[in-house]
Amino acid sequence: MSEEINVQDQAAMDNFVSLKKGDTVKGTIIKIDDNQAYVSLGYKYDGVIPVRELSAVQLDNANDAVQVGQEVELKVVSIDDEKEKLVLSKRLIDGERAWDALQSRFESGEVFEVAVADVVKGGLVADVGVRGFIPASMVERHFVEDFSDYKGRTLRVKVKEIDRENNKVILSAKDVLDAEFEQNKQQVIAGLQVGAQLEGTVQRLTPFGAFVDIGGIDGLVHVSELSWQHVAHPKDVVSEGQKVTVKVLKVDPAAGKISLSIKAAQPGPWESTAGQFNVGDIVTGTVRRLVTFGAFVEIAPGVEGLVHISQIAHRHIATPFEVLKEGQEVQAKVLDFNPAEKRVSLSIKETEEAPEQPAAAEQAPKSGRPQRERTPQVKPEDLGNNPNVSLNSSSMSYSLAERFGDKLSKLK
Repeated sequence: MSEEINVQDQAAMDNFVSLKKGDTVKGTIIKIDDNQAYVSLGYKYDGVIPVRELSAVQLDNANDAVQVGQEVELKVVSIDDEKEKLVLSKRLIDGERAWDALQSRFESGEVFEVAVADVVKGGLVADVGVRGFIPASMVERHFVEDFSDYKGRTLRVKVKEIDRENNKVILSAKDVLDAEFEQNKQQVIAGLQVGAQLEGTVQRLTPFGAFVDIGGIDGLVHVSELSWQHVAHPKDVVSEGQKVTVKVLKVDPAAGKISLSIKAAQPGPWESTAGQFNVGDIVTGTVRRLVTFGAFVEIAPGVEGLVHISQIAHRHIATPFEVLKEGQEVQAKVLDFNPAEKRVSLSIKETEEAPEQPAAAEQAPKSGRPQRERTPQVKPEDLGNNPNVSLNSSSMSYSLAERFGDKLSKLK
């Protein structure tokens, strides 16, 4: 009876696989703990895969790498038959196979998916058979301040850099997004027509204008195209996230640039003011510009009229700067209003009362003596060399008679 048992045991022993350190074997996951997985591979006892040998990246739990019933290929790390301890590694097998695949993907520019295993200082970590690193600057097309919610996400990446000798693999999701953006951009640009009106969203503001998303690509609304009124800074008119209607002004497929206008998609100020002003109206406006030949006065948002230099003041002026300054509020009379030709003629002086002309000098009476109090007190030195004044003896005698005539008559 004992001989039969020994024969059966020997037969069972003959069916066990023989193993040595460094061998590659296949097994099935039969149990998982937090920090290790148990594998049946036909040996006289089961092997274990420590959590550190399950992946090229740090794992919190063995369940993150394998599942019960999964068939895996492993490398024998160590064997201790006396203690019935067999340590296996999935990480080593994955790493050996990964380098060739990664090199091929690097050369071809293949796009593939990875799961973010961890968020570390400076970027993200993914298991690609070896440890793959995605720098923060290569995650998105835009700046990301906090990556804490990226753990567990699936990203589409390309191999940016590979160095097998130093066990270094750099991945980029941004390169994938950039390529897709450019492809989409060219498609959108090809379908744009100058003059078309579109709905868009303000993405970002700069001192020179606003970038508006019009379907996955951005077009620039220059600060001069934001409003019919003067705009000092785009933030005074629009804000990020605001929905706007824009008109396509120019498309440059080669440069990938799109020029847009918000003001062109709105009724112009001249159309809005048609019928608002009539010849003879007195209006209030603001001096916007001074030039040598006159002043431009804004009488409605975006509507400027010219006050010719001859219409600024009743007196003669050499330049408008003598009387006006930019930003000054003035009253003006409408001389001509032609919205079709975008022309307004204004007059400031016609809103002011003309100064009185100096009275003509009274002539001396033909007979009789003039009143003493009207006698001009003229001194020769006051007249100087005035050619229009004669200093002959008769005029001097007349003046003396005027001054002393009354006194001489009383002495008689």
